[in-house]
Amino acid sequence: MNKLITFEGIEGSGKSTQINLIARYLTERNVPLLITREPSGTDIGSKIGDILFNRENYHMCAETEAFLFCAARAQHVREKIIPALNSNKVVLCDRFSDATYAYQGAARGLGSEFIKLINDYSSLGIKPALTLLFDLPVEAGLQRATDRDNLLKDASTTDRFEKESMEFHNKVRNGYLDILKNEPARFRLIDADRDIDAIHQDALRYVLDFIDLCD
Repeated sequence: MNKLITFEGIEGSGKSTQINLIARYLTERNVPLLITREPSGTDIGSKIGDILFNRENYHMCAETEAFLFCAARAQHVREKIIPALNSNKVVLCDRFSDATYAYQGAARGLGSEFIKLINDYSSLGIKPALTLLFDLPVEAGLQRATDRDNLLKDASTTDRFEKESMEFHNKVRNGYLDILKNEPARFRLIDADRDIDAIHQDALRYVLDFIDLCD
């Protein structure tokens, strides 16, 4: 049974914080679990991520970007996700194919048909059974990301996507919301413009409801 749960959202949406909180809750209750992320869910994917997020690679074309994300996904699906699903584990994944549709398809302008072609091959057609979309205004998300980056010792480690224009990030957000409109049964929309605990309560409820349905 497909127990792939993905966490999606714009920069600063808090999805990474929430996946860690839910992973801790489930681990304490001995739920068989894989916690992973894209593109760095494997050693190979992590090396690809170094290229993707490096701020010096500002000249990377949209097609290269999309192919690199899908290359990391191909390795991730085959090395980590499929074995976990075959072992009947719940898989919590920080970003997956929806991110490619939102960032490269919508914001970079490559379009959903192109993304579907390369993503379906890379992912072996695997889709999340449940996707939590953490949504908030772009301005609020980028401010959170900036506040987080200001705590870093080395500012050069901030990724190049956070330095994109407001227009770009609004396209990402709208891209996510368009996917939700087309697949409402798979998505749970979460208001991420609140405190961490309030967001966590909603996210945890959706995850537990999903796990109950799988049992």
